[in-house]
Amino acid sequence: MTAGLILQFQSGVGEQDYDAVNSRLGFDPRTGAGDWPSGLLSHSAGPAGDGWVVTEVWDSQDSQAAFMKNKLGPALADLPQPNVLWYDVVASQHTH
Repeated sequence: MTAGLILQFQSGVGEQDYDAVNSRLGFDPRTGAGDWPSGLLSHSAGPAGDGWVVTEVWDSQDSQAAFMKNKLGPALADLPQPNVLWYDVVASQHTH
């Protein structure tokens, strides 16, 4: 089942940290360039309060778990652990 993910980083984590993690991962969310993980359907991020939030939609939690284990987890190792919220996606619409 399609799965939504919200990663909420607390104060002290911001845009520079986000850019550094994406550089380690080898992709640029602003341009879409790079080697995006298999199974990732959408990605957005931005400041929230005094922290940072990333929201994603995956084809499954298993796809995100593989990405977390192999790439994202090590790239996040220097940052505080975010609050994590998973939800079942029942509707998703991309508009331009």
